[in-house]
Formats: sequence, structure tokens, C-alpha cells
Amino acid sequence: MNTTVVSALIAKLTAGCGLVLLLPLLTALFGEEPVLPFIYSMALCFLLSAFLRYKGKKKVINLNPRDGLAVTALSWICISILYLFPYFLSGLLSPLDALVESISGLTGTGATVFSDLTVLPKSILFFRSLTHWLGGLGIIVIFVALFPQAGKGSARMIDAESTGPYSSRAVPRIKEMAKALFAVYLLFTVSAALIYTLLGMNFFDAVNHAFSTIATGGFSTKNESIAFYGSTPLKLSVIFFMVISSANFGIYVAAWKRGIRVLWENTEFKVYLSIVAAATILISLNLMLESGLYAPSALLEALFTSASLSSTTGFISYDFETWPHFSQVILLILMFIGGCGGSTSGGLKVTRIILLFKSMTAVLRQKLHPRAVIQTRAGGENFSESMLLEVFCFFFIYTMSIFLWTALIAASGADIPSALGLSIATMSNSGPALGQFGATCNWSAMPAMTKMVVALSMLMGRLESFTLLILFLPSFWRKNGW
Repeated sequence: MNTTVVSALIAKLTAGCGLVLLLPLLTALFGEEPVLPFIYSMALCFLLSAFLRYKGKKKVINLNPRDGLAVTALSWICISILYLFPYFLSGLLSPLDALVESISGLTGTGATVFSDLTVLPKSILFFRSLTHWLGGLGIIVIFVALFPQAGKGSARMIDAESTGPYSSRAVPRIKEMAKALFAVYLLFTVSAALIYTLLGMNFFDAVNHAFSTIATGGFSTKNESIAFYGSTPLKLSVIFFMVISSANFGIYVAAWKRGIRVLWENTEFKVYLSIVAAATILISLNLMLESGLYAPSALLEALFTSASLSSTTGFISYDFETWPHFSQVILLILMFIGGCGGSTSGGLKVTRIILLFKSMTAVLRQKLHPRAVIQTRAGGENFSESMLLEVFCFFFIYTMSIFLWTALIAASGADIPSALGLSIATMSNSGPALGQFGATCNWSAMPAMTKMVVALSMLMGRLESFTLLILFLPSFWRKNGW
């Protein structure tokens, strides 16, 4: 690994994240709230940046794959640590709790260790939502879109941070693609904030919830989340933005260039919509038959919760912990699958589910016709054997990690259903789970062991395991390891 190149790039990223803290700092100034936590946190960002810049090269021309992975993984770890300081220096959280809150925000998980949001300063509430927005599209993507790129190495970093398999980009040049993605991201955020304001939220709440919705994060300014507002039009608008944020943002760029038909031709998005529709129908029927809810109410709450958990946003409009077990199992499946590749959603990704099913079909056909040459196609594109192998490996790591976290969380005192739900919720970055960690619960009372497990699980889920696990290979750190 070229430590001088990696240090130089992480220096730029940490400096950029220090500049981001100007926004909650200004919020604190206007609200006459404490500003020192943000000033000290900015100073730490700039000091680390200066140190890394001193150790690194001033000009970065290119990156090899290992350097790109290192920049992405180490920058996410560094920024997660740096962003714990506003919480800790405010005297609101312990260092471990602050780290969990920081990672939950950046990874878009949206679960919180705060037991009461109403007592928090507005600057802290804004900072929480801002971490969602920064990590939702991706720290690297926003960095490449707004700041000088690292030559051809930008693609390496974005590939390491991106979610889900893909075979092509809507725009060939990586910086233009990053700018286009950021433009769509910003447009959706502004649109959501305006609509939420028109539907009854005050401007501050609207901006915060827009950040959380488009980043599919789930942090709210209210303890009751979206349920606080009790507005059907508002719920429907949140559903709309959660669903469109669950699609590959690249298809919006492609639709902008080639026409709206691109959206209807995208196989993955159509399958995602079908999954949400099927879950909504099944849950609403289950609620009507077993819980006695009237059809309109059952349909609305089923649709909202299905969209919220399949997009891994985690907004709450109804306590689904009171729902029948059949509905809760469907919700776990939705969290496990998640949204589309290239979206801000977490989870296994619909693309991988499609490829796993197509690969299974291909194996069965190969058994019947041993001499046939069978290719795996999805959405009109061929996927190579190396891509499919990566999908299978990711599925294995994803499921095995869930079982490992379940065992560790259960060892800390949780019951098995709660531990399993929490493991899926953190690996998929969906937030609310079941049982002890359900829709109306927070993580404040978690044992320290469980908090450390969920912190690692959230990071692995957001970086899709490989980028983080690769740091544990001894050859990764050797100068000539690759």
C-alpha cells in the first residue's frame, strides 16, 4: 500500500468533513446554542488533515486497487471517529455511545442511543441528519463531485464505496458521473424539503426529514418519528421519496439523458416495486384478519412500513412490534433484501437476489443440458463469472455475519429473536428491529459489548463487507502484497 498517496487523499477527505461542520456550527450560532463542540471537532478534523497531508504526497495522479480500497475503508473509519466528538464534547453521550450514534448516522442505519430527542439542541439534531445525507450517497462520491479528484484513482474509491454489483455506468467519465449523481441527490432532497414544508412540517423539521428520507437513514427530530405528525398526505409523500431513493440513482441520470422510459425498463426497480407491493398486500390482509384494522388504515400502514424497511430508511408510523408474527417475518425479509444496487438503501440488494435466482435456474438448466453454454443475464446485461462469484461470496459473508452478530448479541444477554432482528437491522442499515430493539425502542440501554458489535456490523453493512474485511489481510499491508 502506498501510504503517502493514501494519507494525502484521506487528508483531503477529513478537511472536507471538517468544513461540513460549519453548517451545524451556524445552526448553533443562530439558535444561541453551544458552539465549542463543533469548533473543537472542526479543529480536530483540520489537525488530522494537516498531519496526514504532511505525511502524504501533495499531488496524487493515480491509485491502484489496493490504495482505492484503503482510502475508502480508512476514511470511513476516521470520519466515524471524528464525528463522535460533537456528541461527546456536548456532554450528551459517552465516547462509545457517541461512536455508535456517529456510525449509525453515516451508514444510514438511523437507530439512536438518545432516549429523548426533545431535549437535544437543534444544532445536534441537524448534525445527526446531516451525517445521514453525507454518508447516504457516499462520502467519496460527494468528495469527487465537489472537490479535486484523484486522477483515474477516483473510480477505485467510488467502486469500493458503491453498493451492489453493476456492469456499466450512465456516464463514462467518473467525475461527470459523480456530479450527475450529486445533482439528482440534491434535487430530490430540496424537493422533499419543500413538499414536507407544504404538508405541515416546520422548515427545520422538513430539512432534517428530507436529509433522512433521501439518504434512506431514518433519523427524526421527534421521538415518535413520522407517527408524530399523524398526516396521511405527509405519509404518502414520505413513501414516495423513500421508494424513489431505493432505486439505483444511475437510472435517474440515464433517464435524464435518454428519456423516462429508462425507469420502466429497469428490471431491478420493477422487481423492487413488486416486492414492496406484495409485502404491502400480505401485511395489510394479515392486519385486517388478525388485528382487526380497517382496510384503509391497514393498507396505509402496511405500505408505509414496507417502504420504510425495504428502503432501509427506518421511519416509523406505527408500532409494528404489535403486529402479528407473520407480518413481522415479512418485515425481516424486507430488511434482509433491502433496496436496489446503486441506491442509498442498504441490505443484500435486489440485484443480487435476481442474480442468485437466475444463477440457480442456470445451474438447473445446466444439469439438464450439460453441453449447453448458459449465460446469466439481468436487465438486458450479461454478468461475468467473476461478478457472479463475487455475488455468491457476498451472500455468504452477509448471512454468516448476521449469524455471528446474533451469537455475540445473544451472549450479551438478548433473546434470540431480538438478537437476530438486530443483526439483520444493522447489517442492512435499516435501524429498527424487533423485540428488545423494536420500533419504539432506542439503543441507550444496550450493553457495551452489544454496542461494539452493532458499530462494526453497521460499518460492514454500509461498505458491503469486502472493503472492510480486506484490511484484515496481512498481504494488504505489505508493500508488495499484490
